[in-house]
This record gives sequence, C-alpha cells and structure tokens, in this order.
Amino acid sequence: MLRLGRGAALLRTLPAQPPGERGKIPRRAASAGRKKEILLEVHGEAGEGIAEILMNRPHARNSLGKVFVDELFETLEVLHFDESIRVVIIKSKVKGVFCAGADLKERAKMSNTETDHFVQRLRSLMNGIAALPMPTIAAIEGHALGGGLELALACDLRVAASSAKMGLIETTRGLFPGAGGTQRLPRCIGLSRAKELIFTGRQIDGQEAFSIGLVNHVVPQNEEGDAAYQRALALAEEIVPRAPIAVKMGKVAINKGSEVDIASGMAIERMCYAQNIPTRDREEGMAAFIEKRPPKFIGK
Repeated sequence: MLRLGRGAALLRTLPAQPPGERGKIPRRAASAGRKKEILLEVHGEAGEGIAEILMNRPHARNSLGKVFVDELFETLEVLHFDESIRVVIIKSKVKGVFCAGADLKERAKMSNTETDHFVQRLRSLMNGIAALPMPTIAAIEGHALGGGLELALACDLRVAASSAKMGLIETTRGLFPGAGGTQRLPRCIGLSRAKELIFTGRQIDGQEAFSIGLVNHVVPQNEEGDAAYQRALALAEEIVPRAPIAVKMGKVAINKGSEVDIASGMAIERMCYAQNIPTRDREEGMAAFIEKRPPKFIGK
C-alpha cells in the first residue's frame, strides 16, 4: 500500500532493509492468505519520508496478540535502518480504537512462565519504539487502553482527538502496567498524577489528557474520524524540514539525559553536540543563515 502526502511525491511500499537483508521480503509480508496486522506506508519527497505504521487488527480492536507483536517488531527493525525516514506516525486503521491493550483471550491460554516471557517481549517492543532514531508521533483517535496507552507513551509525541479514551486500566483486570507504563507515565505527567491513574484504572478523554500533559495536542474529532492523524501529519511535516541529524541527536540527548543527574546529562549533551559539529547539514545551516535563504538539509 502506498500513500500520497499533501503535495508530496509517491515513494515506496517499504523502506530499505537492514544491512545484510536488503532485497528480502520481510518474513510475514511473504505469507499468503493472511491479512497483515501491521501495515507500513511511506510518503514524502525522496530522502524526506514520513513513515506511517498502521495497526490493522479489527476483529480484536488492535489488541497486542502474538502475530501483531511479531509484525510490529519486524516493522521497527526495517525503520531503524532507513535513513530516508525523518518522522514515524503510529496510527490505527480500525475506526474508533487506537489499541485496546493486551489480548486477554490469548493471555488466558498462557502459563505463568509464558505470560512472564510475553510481557517481557512487550516491554522490549515498547523500548524498540522509544529507541527509533527519528521522532515518533502517536495519533490517538479512539481507545488507547492498557498496553495501547503504553505503546503511545513509548512515542516521543502524542496527538489525540478530544473524544479519545485513554487509561492504564490494568488494575481493573487484576494486573498492573508491565510494559513500561509505570516508568513512562510518571515522567510524562508527574509521579502523583501517574499513581492516581494507575491505582484507579480510570479512563480519561483527550481534553483531560491534554490538560495533564499526557498528550501534546488535542483536536475535535472530524466527520472522517481522522482529526488526530491530520494534526499528527501536520506536526510531522513541521519536523521534516529540520536537520535530521540534529533532531536525532537532540532526541538522544533528551532521552539519555533524563535518566541521569544533570552533570551527567550535560556530558551526554556535549557528546551528542560533538557528533553534529562535522556534519554537512550544520555547514548548510550556517551558510543558509548568512545567505538569507531557507536551508536544504540532506541528513549528512
């Protein structure tokens, strides 16, 4: 499947494969007769692509089943090595839901050991989303519950429709957030608010999520049901013209620096800055400023 951006050139179905895998069709993409649960679309000018991960498991409301998780892992691996992608948007192809969280029907058939291993895999999946080198944006149109909200929290930015419903509801099912929610939610909205949402399992709408800092932007839902996606796309298009290496180094400095004391964080910032100094894009930025013209960054 291909998508055309606003006035953008048509690109390709899949980005480049990791080293040693170029030219190969991802394993699950080659399986015949089964509908894929994770789709990947890319649009934008050459070298300035916006990739969209579309969750497509309608019969289970995009719940985090084994096949769904496997396909998402494969998609992340492909994107991680594609330097032409400048922003990734994660959205749902299923109307009315972003991701309903864990597939409890599958989970009920697992032993305690199997459950522990699968939750660890989910934790690794969320870490994989967070570790993508380019900025990521979650476009939340409907329900993002439990692991679905944890998936959105793994993204750098979140945009929600005002009618969206979000919550870490695990305590209402005899569980607690185990795929990174207990760590990422407090860093997003503060310790006390995070405890309240996790302890109560309460669901909140997009407007309340915006008011507490859970999402970056909230928009009224439109007739097409894609208002959050349209705002996320506009945000992605605002990021695309910026220097890709500088953006990536900024992401590393923020993410790694937030995990340590401020002195160590400053050291991380210095190392990231040092990697940006010799880039052609930095030279282009300086030249464009002096020549009073817009810069044209190439990611080198």
